[in-house]
Amino acid sequence: AYAQTAHYLTSQLAGKKSILGSFKQGTNELIIVDPKTAGENPGLYFEMEVRDDSFYETARIGWPGQFQERSARIDVVIGSGVRGQSYLTWRGDRLYELPVSYWSEGHKWINSPGYRNGTADFSRPVVPRCMECHSAYLAQRSPDPVSNVYDRDSLVVGIVCETCHGPGKQHVQLETMARSGAGGPGASNIVNPAKLSRDREVDVCALCHNGIRGEQLAPAFSFAPGEQLSKYLLPDSSDSTGTPNVHGNQVGLLEKSQCYLDSPDLRCSTCHDVHAQEKPAAVYSTYCLGCHSASSCGMYKTMGSKVADNCIDCHMPIQQTSAVVSDTAGELIRPRMRNHWIRVYR
Repeated sequence: AYAQTAHYLTSQLAGKKSILGSFKQGTNELIIVDPKTAGENPGLYFEMEVRDDSFYETARIGWPGQFQERSARIDVVIGSGVRGQSYLTWRGDRLYELPVSYWSEGHKWINSPGYRNGTADFSRPVVPRCMECHSAYLAQRSPDPVSNVYDRDSLVVGIVCETCHGPGKQHVQLETMARSGAGGPGASNIVNPAKLSRDREVDVCALCHNGIRGEQLAPAFSFAPGEQLSKYLLPDSSDSTGTPNVHGNQVGLLEKSQCYLDSPDLRCSTCHDVHAQEKPAAVYSTYCLGCHSASSCGMYKTMGSKVADNCIDCHMPIQQTSAVVSDTAGELIRPRMRNHWIRVYR
């Protein structure tokens, strides 16, 4: 079941099944400036191509018969596809983000968020902090926290068991020794987040779901479940907006909620089972009704008992995020996220 979750699929090696966008003729182009109608200005379009079982992004700029082009192979897929995907390419031991992404809601190719429209930029480096939230491990070859030089063979895609339960090597060694009779009973050495204090359990989630954090105090991939996250990443004090952030301020917004402040046992895992796919939003209303009565809702007089069918869409609405925006041929595309600030929205 876990292999079908968005966490596990948040990065994958490129392939026919992992890339959601179409490579079929007629649906594999992103036209920024149509060369046929460009006039004096050069046209620009991107074409998604398949060559020898590999997948490429190709930019073509100029006029018909006078095109210049640049291609790069898609090596790594970033994003489960719930909202979209971006794509990375290796050049030697350096990792770069490609200029075209896929938007799931619109079912189309778009400029990668943050890229300037009208350009074909293949040189945006992918820093370790990005990979820390989109993969289980990738060894750096430089102490510089913004360097994009890696041991590419070390990449472990997806968020795997060790991300939340800690390293398993010593556990395996101890259990192997115990079963062979070479040692006593093996100690677990495995973290069970459910047995941590609320703050430490939430820290495991906050590593990637607490917005764009401030100063990085330790190298990427050095945080271990059960430790205090603030020793590795300082929170960004400016990230106090109530708007959902596609790069994950869910924890910060939840912590502002009166429900969280008044309920010492409320934590991310109260609602979310990370080992299974997410349920429809209305299903989570049962957790709200564990503390609240339907009759206490301000809409009860209007809706009656029906108000209990879906607390979530009213008190945790889906909203557009301004944190990640794609400017594509004059259209501003913003993913939509569920706001985790639980409150009354007028």
